[in-house]
Amino acid sequence: MREVRLFRGGNIYTADPAGSFAQAVAVADARILAVGDDDEIMAAFPEATETRLDGRTVVPGFIDAHNHYLATGEGMASVDASFPEIASVEDLVATLAEAAATLPGDGWITGFGFDHAKYERAPTRWDLDNIATSRPIAMRHISGHYLLVNTAALEAAGVTDDTPDPKGGEFLRDDAGRMTGLCLEAAMALVEPVAVDIGSHGPNFHVATSIEELVAAVDRAGRAFVAAGLTTVCDAQVTKRELAGYREARRRGIWSVRVCCMPLSNQLTEYGDIGLAGPFGDDMFWLGPMKLYMDGSLIGGSAVFSEPYGEDGEFAGSLYWEPEEMRAMVVEAHRQGWQVGIHTQGDGAIAAVLDAIEAAMEANPRPDPRHRIEHCGYPTPEQIERMARLGVIAISQPNYLHDQGDEFLPRFGDRAHRLQPLRDELNGGVHVVVSSDADVTTYRPLETITNAVVRTTLEGQPIGADQVLTVEEAVRAHTIDAAYSIFAEDRLGSIEPGKQADLVVLDGDLFSVSPNEIRDLPVWMTMIDGEVVHGPGATVR
Repeated sequence: MREVRLFRGGNIYTADPAGSFAQAVAVADARILAVGDDDEIMAAFPEATETRLDGRTVVPGFIDAHNHYLATGEGMASVDASFPEIASVEDLVATLAEAAATLPGDGWITGFGFDHAKYERAPTRWDLDNIATSRPIAMRHISGHYLLVNTAALEAAGVTDDTPDPKGGEFLRDDAGRMTGLCLEAAMALVEPVAVDIGSHGPNFHVATSIEELVAAVDRAGRAFVAAGLTTVCDAQVTKRELAGYREARRRGIWSVRVCCMPLSNQLTEYGDIGLAGPFGDDMFWLGPMKLYMDGSLIGGSAVFSEPYGEDGEFAGSLYWEPEEMRAMVVEAHRQGWQVGIHTQGDGAIAAVLDAIEAAMEANPRPDPRHRIEHCGYPTPEQIERMARLGVIAISQPNYLHDQGDEFLPRFGDRAHRLQPLRDELNGGVHVVVSSDADVTTYRPLETITNAVVRTTLEGQPIGADQVLTVEEAVRAHTIDAAYSIFAEDRLGSIEPGKQADLVVLDGDLFSVSPNEIRDLPVWMTMIDGEVVHGPGATVR
C-alpha cells in the first residue's frame, strides 16, 4: 500500500490559475494527490502520515529560471570579494594577499565578486602586482562580464599592450595605452585558461578544471539551493564542460535539484548537425532554451542603450554581434526548433533582438515558441507591447536593483526608475519571471521576491516604486511563470493534483509579514518528488 503524506494546519498558496489558498495537501508516489481544506483532505486520506504545519506557509518549489548553477558552486570555493566586506581597492588587495599566503604552490589565485563601482577608484593590475609578480591572479567582477588580472597573468597568456581587442570584448587601457588588467566580455578568454573556446558567443567563465572539482561544485551549490527552497534551476550558460560535470555528478548520485541546461550558441551548428533541440531529457536533467548574447552588462557598464548612460554619458556599451548576425543566428535556432534565451539589457539591444525574433517567427511560423529575453533591463513601452505580441518572456533579476541600485540612480537618472519595469510588463501582457542570475546575486528566492515587492537599494532609496509586484505576483513569477518559461508548467510550478510533489514550507506567514521581513523567513522544509531534501527527516540526494 502506498504511503500518503498529509500536510495540514497551515497556509498553502497553490499558484494555480485561480491563485488559490488551501489548508491541506496530500502527496504520494512523488505526486500531489489532493489539495483542499483540512476536514476534506483528512477524510479522504484517514491513514495518511500527518505533518502539522502549525501556521507555516507552503508554496510550490521555487524555480530559478536564470542561474549559473555550476559557476555558483565554483565561486563558493574561491576567494570571496563581494561587497560590503570588500569595499575598496585596499580591501581587495588585502583579501588576495591573505589568500596568496595560504594557498600553496605557484598556481593561479582566483576569486569572484569584486564591484569597483563601490570603490573610490577602479583596481588595476599594478595593485595586484603588489601581491604577486610571478604568480597569476584573476578576479572576476560581480557581473561575470569583467576579469581583473595582474601582470603575471597577462604575460602567461602572451597578452601585451599591442594585443588588439577581440570581437565582442575589450582590454581597458590607460591614457598611455598600457593594459590596466581589466578585461571585458570576450577579452576574458584571451587571458584566463579556459576549457572551451566559445569565441565571441559570450563571456567565457568556462575555466579549465578537473572533473572532480566540477562534481564538487555541483554538490556544494545543490545543497545550498535546496536549503534556500530551490527545487529547479535553469543553468543559463552550458557548454560541454558543464554537461560533463552534471552528467558525472548524476552518475555518482550527487544530485540535489532539477536542472534545466541552456546550451550556449557556439554549439548551435553541432546540435543542428545531429538534429537535437530542447526540451530534451528527463524531469531531473534536461536541455532547455539555447542561450545567446546581444549586449554586455548593466552592472559593468557595457549594456547598449539608445542613449549612452553614466553621470557623464561615458557608457556607450558594446554588442557581441551586429544586428544582422544576431538575426541570422536566431532565425537558424528557431528553424531547428529551439526556444532561445537572449542576454539583452539596454533598449538599443532589445530593439535588435526583437527584430531577430520577429524575423525568425515570420520565416518559420510555429506555435508557442516562448522565446526569452534574459535580464530585459530597459524595455521601452513600445518594446513591451511588441514583446507581448510576439509572446516573448521577460526573465528579470530584481536583486540588481537592490545590490547596484545606488549606482544605477546617478548613472541613469530618471531612466533608473524604469529598469526592469515588471509592473508595466505584467500589465502589458508579458509573461514576467523573476530569477537570481546567481552567482551575480544571491540565489535565495526569498531575497528575490522581497526585492521584486520592495524595490529599494542597499541604502534604502526607492528605485521604480511604481513597478513593484504584489507578494502573490512575485511568488508566481518565481514558480508557475518560471516553469512556463522552460516548458515545465504541465508538471512543475504549482500545487495541483497530478503535478510533481515539489513543495517548500516557510516558517511563518509569507502573506502577512511586512515585505522587508520576507527575506528573513526561514525555509523549514524543501521537498522534491515527495522526498524531503531539506528540513525535518531530510534524506541526502
